[in-house]
Amino acid sequence: MSDIMRPIPFSQLMDWALSEYHTYGSIFGVAKLPRHEDGGALPIFDEKIEAPFGPAAGPNTQLAQNIIAAYAAGCRFFELKTVQVMDGEELARCVSKPCITAADECYNCEWSTELYVPQAYEEYVKAWFACKLLAKELGLGDPDAFVFNMSVGYDLAGIRSEKIDRYIEGMKDASASPIWQECVTWTLAHLERFQTVDAEYVRAISPQVSRSITESTLHGCPPDEIERIATYLITEKHLNTYVKCNPTLLGYDFARRTLDRLGYDYIQFDDHHFKEDLQMEDAVPMFHRLMKLTGERDLEFGVKLTNTFPVDVAAGELPSAEMYMSGRPLFPLTLSLASQLTHAFKGRLRISYSGGADIFSAEGLFGAGIWPITMATTVLKPGGYERFAQIGQALMGKGAPWSGVDAAAVDALLDAALAGERYRKPMKPIPSKKLEQKVPLLDCFTAPCRSGCPIEQDIPAYLRLVGEGRYEEALRVITQRNPLPFITGTICSHRCQDKCMRGSYEESVYIRAKKLEAAQGGFAALLSDRKPAAPVPGKKVAVVGGGPAGLSAAYFLARSGVDVTVFERRDALGGIVRHVIPEFRIGHDAIDNDVALCKAMGVQFRLGTTVTDVGALLASGYTDVILATGAWQKGSAGLEYGQALNVIDFLEQAKSAPAGLTLGENVAVIGGGNTAMDAARAARRIPGVKNVRLVYRRTRRYMPADQEELELALADGVEFRELLAPVGVKDGLLRCRVMRLGDPDASGRRSPADTGETVDLPADTVITAVGEKVDTAFYRSNALAVDERGRAVVDPQTLESSVKHVYVAGDGQNGPGTVVEAIADAARAAGAIAAVETETYASENRKAERYQALLEKHGSLCTDCERCADSRCLGCATVCETCASVCPNRANVAVWVPGMTMRQILHVDGMCNECGNCATFCPYDSRPYREKLTLFWSEEDFDHSENDGFLRLADGTTRVRLAGQVGAYEVSDPGCGLYEDLRRTICAVYDQYAYLLRE
Repeated sequence: MSDIMRPIPFSQLMDWALSEYHTYGSIFGVAKLPRHEDGGALPIFDEKIEAPFGPAAGPNTQLAQNIIAAYAAGCRFFELKTVQVMDGEELARCVSKPCITAADECYNCEWSTELYVPQAYEEYVKAWFACKLLAKELGLGDPDAFVFNMSVGYDLAGIRSEKIDRYIEGMKDASASPIWQECVTWTLAHLERFQTVDAEYVRAISPQVSRSITESTLHGCPPDEIERIATYLITEKHLNTYVKCNPTLLGYDFARRTLDRLGYDYIQFDDHHFKEDLQMEDAVPMFHRLMKLTGERDLEFGVKLTNTFPVDVAAGELPSAEMYMSGRPLFPLTLSLASQLTHAFKGRLRISYSGGADIFSAEGLFGAGIWPITMATTVLKPGGYERFAQIGQALMGKGAPWSGVDAAAVDALLDAALAGERYRKPMKPIPSKKLEQKVPLLDCFTAPCRSGCPIEQDIPAYLRLVGEGRYEEALRVITQRNPLPFITGTICSHRCQDKCMRGSYEESVYIRAKKLEAAQGGFAALLSDRKPAAPVPGKKVAVVGGGPAGLSAAYFLARSGVDVTVFERRDALGGIVRHVIPEFRIGHDAIDNDVALCKAMGVQFRLGTTVTDVGALLASGYTDVILATGAWQKGSAGLEYGQALNVIDFLEQAKSAPAGLTLGENVAVIGGGNTAMDAARAARRIPGVKNVRLVYRRTRRYMPADQEELELALADGVEFRELLAPVGVKDGLLRCRVMRLGDPDASGRRSPADTGETVDLPADTVITAVGEKVDTAFYRSNALAVDERGRAVVDPQTLESSVKHVYVAGDGQNGPGTVVEAIADAARAAGAIAAVETETYASENRKAERYQALLEKHGSLCTDCERCADSRCLGCATVCETCASVCPNRANVAVWVPGMTMRQILHVDGMCNECGNCATFCPYDSRPYREKLTLFWSEEDFDHSENDGFLRLADGTTRVRLAGQVGAYEVSDPGCGLYEDLRRTICAVYDQYAYLLRE
């Protein structure tokens, strides 16, 4: 029923786990199964763990299948999701959905289990018993070498209530509970399903599910209440006890300063939690007393660092007023608190860690004596539970019994975190990875990089070929859609990399660099093989402009056999790229190579020729004309007084005759786009210039320039002067109004507002880089209709203007844009004139035999991207399944369907609480939990959902909802009326995945 989770009976859990393992080699979708065979284990709580890590109390420990999946992936310490008096439906009404978004740092607005406490208890007991059975049967490790750690909250009255007391006592000894008997009874009745599990083993499984507990309290809980709870758990419940600490212990100023320093200044919060929460001066003596108390009872005491960090919902991240932050920005805060407490206790205070830990930090934390380590954010990202397997391999066989925390090691980790880039937010917001498409019901696998590219290059194909050293073949794939591989391989804005799913692992694949590698490696062979195509009669095309759009249009037409001539007013081809973009960004050789590919196709060029009369070209025998004249008209910075140098004029001279420029010592560049960055960097290279200041009215976070361009400008010594709006320049001073950022709008964007103050900046030369314009007069003189912005009015499909047979492409039609956008325009215009073949995607991408090799990459992060650059592509054109990997509840399942190329995604309604995590990472602009084919377990759930999906009825027929229409079908009959792929998918669930069906 939409967001209501239905716990799975123990019998179905075991049938699912065993059937899936023996058929597909995986357990609840986890195919990477680390096996502990060395017998090594670490002591904790008079128990032992083979690995010092596992899932944190949260979405990954809420249901039995979540815990089993984590165990299969190598986890051996499980902090179970918190239980409290308020539970079930009452709690659900308080939790807004979706409740999780983990695109970069993670935010959530849920806190304790959404099940009723007795249900949660049963989930934990079922998981405990199942892990014991699977450990033994599948040889995953020592069945007695994992630990379940309870988490309870949030006040003493609630914890002492009958409901919670029954839960705690049942976890301490489950033997008298009906669910324990159910587990035992089913297993004894189905011993034929096992090879190594026998009756003696089953009866010997310990019913002591948990001997330890983590106390969790809400913000504002008084210190004496925290201590009373801990004392109760220690003295009356006789439990090894951890107290979960909030990062507010660090104090508001420390937290604000740290996050600002690391680029998280946009995260909003005030100081009220910091004032109301536990203070360090209360915490330290309390922990001393609790350590003494547990020591007297031969129990262990420690702190859990840390809880999530409360912040404001400022940009509609979640449908709540406040949310809780975790992940990357929480790591340096939590580590800072670990350092402070370690020094305060001289390393004798045990720390259970949860605060942004992942593969990059787990070894360091463990080596410093901080363990167990629990994680949530990292396994909510693509790869999901299988990320645990990589951590397990890294830590397997390491470590020794806990003997204290090494303060020097902790401080070294903290220093590295604060100084490095891993925990620093990029200057610019991370671009959305979403495609502007809805997810298909079936066959949804796609390559977001390809769809995010304006010309839809077959990026997975050429990445694979480059990785295999097949450069000429890779370049052939590239040039089917991209005639400018050297230019785009050098300066492309690589929107493909913005969409790359690898960016959710560590960083995007270096797609642009691989394109250039293919171009350099395959150019000579490809060029020697290029020759003019057979001529197409009746077509003769003139292209006006020899920049990227013009060159590309000419290439596509010539490759199709069209007689084409390029008219270029300058004496060299390349347009803005050759004449304006600085040579330190792209050299002439790269441009010349792309021109050579064009010439090899038979394109004719007339340089030094200015075209003013388009009609004259048509009258002279050209059947069609493509105008690709660029956007060379000067923009204006709107200075109230004084003179400024236009950026195009400056960059042209800086490239062609830099010796003739005298800029003075101080240069100010007005603007925040990529061209402004080029100008600032070029100015730094002019003799005599000492200071270059880039002036922008917002902060760098809101500059339109790409992150890469910002970083290069800073590396070149450009000084960013943010929140300044230029007024005018006089006597070597640029006067600016001082701005401030106003409140964010719904998207999080903050508009600048004038503070009324001004500031003067030294400026011997001011360069304005505020956007160039198209030559409207040229269009009007040739009778082309223009819009209110002075741009030619064109057919959006063909780019044909109001004058028949005259097309407009590139910057001259759209305004300043990217090279790859110009190529896309060129392909569209050329395709309207002739049959331009750009070839469909390489069929090899969808070969099923590539599936397994690519799936092996999922869940493994590269800790050195430069070293493994060639192997990081996930092959999304062949296998995506992202929504399945990121679902903590395993509610999205990938299933094989006979006759279909790749696995299909099936959504299991009863296992989903609509947390929204799959919607965050699905490459489509969609919510898989609402828009993928859904399996329902009951008529009630079917009727309370609008999802397209199916329900198996008692009479053997299947109720199906499709596009809002509901009907009953005999799906075994190919003529039942359902379209074939859907019918086969439903039949595959019944025939091959019967364990997904509710008993």
